[in-house]
Amino acid sequence: MQDFIKIHEDDNVAVALRPIEKGETLTVAGQEVVTLEEIPQGHKFALKPIQAGEDVIKYGFRIGHAKEAIGKGQWVHVHNVKTALGDLLSYTYEPVPSRLKETEHVYFEGFRRKDGRTGVRNELWIIPTVGCVNSIAKALEKEAQSLVTGTIDAVAAFTHPYGCSQMGEDQENTRRILADMIHHPNAGGVLVLGLGCENSNIPVLMDYIGEYDKERVRFLQCQDVEDEHEEAMRLLRELAAYAGSFHREKCDASELIVGMKCGGSDGLSGITANPVVGAFSDILCSKGGTTILTEVPEMFGAETLLMNRCENEELFDKTVNLINDFKNYFTRHDQTIYENPSPGNKKGGISTLEDKSLGCTQKSGSSPVKGVLAYTEPVKMKGLNLLSAPGNDLVASTALAMSGAQIVLFTTGRGTPFASPVPTVKISSNTKLASHKANWIDFNAGRMVEDATKEDLAEALFQYVLDVASGRLVKAEEAGFHDWAIFKQGVTL
Repeated sequence: MQDFIKIHEDDNVAVALRPIEKGETLTVAGQEVVTLEEIPQGHKFALKPIQAGEDVIKYGFRIGHAKEAIGKGQWVHVHNVKTALGDLLSYTYEPVPSRLKETEHVYFEGFRRKDGRTGVRNELWIIPTVGCVNSIAKALEKEAQSLVTGTIDAVAAFTHPYGCSQMGEDQENTRRILADMIHHPNAGGVLVLGLGCENSNIPVLMDYIGEYDKERVRFLQCQDVEDEHEEAMRLLRELAAYAGSFHREKCDASELIVGMKCGGSDGLSGITANPVVGAFSDILCSKGGTTILTEVPEMFGAETLLMNRCENEELFDKTVNLINDFKNYFTRHDQTIYENPSPGNKKGGISTLEDKSLGCTQKSGSSPVKGVLAYTEPVKMKGLNLLSAPGNDLVASTALAMSGAQIVLFTTGRGTPFASPVPTVKISSNTKLASHKANWIDFNAGRMVEDATKEDLAEALFQYVLDVASGRLVKAEEAGFHDWAIFKQGVTL
């Protein structure tokens, strides 16, 4: 295992890949560095003296300013580094040519729906229109487990507290998310469970749902029937009969849409897990598939790397708006734009938002940006897309699924058990986490600093994703987890 890594030749810090004791002599890029204090794994140490106010460089880019003079070999972290970011910025389009080349076709076994879309699961979903019927939905989920037979993979109720007492765009978001969920191809059958008096009731939702397969989607308004549980179970049995008629068939990998998200990051996330996912993204895009990158606040400080990979100036302008709209969202609520990273991030070695963002955006690989999506907007363009959503793990992962992702890749250095509406692959940045939380972690990218290359791990991850798309369960699915969260932005009445 390597002891440390200097990521870019211009960096004035290196990252410890193991805990380094005070007084150790390390040879970094031909020069000796004696550590002046203990350096935890994933944390940075100075390769040369850094004066107060001078840039701290990692990934070849500034990750902040030194708060005070930092000596060669000294620990570099939140106590002596601060963000260098400002508020709204002006940007210039400086396009970077794409080197992505088409590669050979590969296949997975998926479920082809009547609308032409492809799912990687064949589940029955119970979707409440309003939080008032959540308990009914959960009771139905429990009783309907007997319907998980044949090609039906699971029954899941997706409860939430919204659908009423909302206003304006907040209410619109809920309605659009519910419609996106109803249309998602991972569901072979959907029961939409309403109350009857809520703002986002079933008649109102019909305008958002549009055309749908009447055999695949059924509706029940609980106030309209004497025994809602009995009637719902009757509808679920009909839906199960329909969903059970679907079987896996050979599908081209170009039909895959994979979301990319990170959470509970550490100092190795931008060195191992995120670059491996970025290389995966390039592989899938080279085969005509689609990836979606989100968590806009964790692009701040690295946004120009994405802007300059936009395929045209229209997409560049959309990306500028994507960034600035989120900054305005913070200031509208009187919040600091750069109040990030989290306590867990800092404990893992991430010092500033620039540090976090430059690591986060590694998940985008090197593919050109083909699309920029608003929250709840379905993906339309194959290739790499950017999606407007916050950094919150569950909200962002749900947003990825609602824009069309059949699978989400979630990198982490700290670990988390959560699921999303679709198979959520947990990818660890370090081997210690993969071993310690083997019941959470599906893929260990920490091997990149031990015995494997980024390219080999990306190929292995790609094959793993094909297996998941063909029916292999991820750890959260084995535990029976199905989670989701709607982005709450506005007033509650």
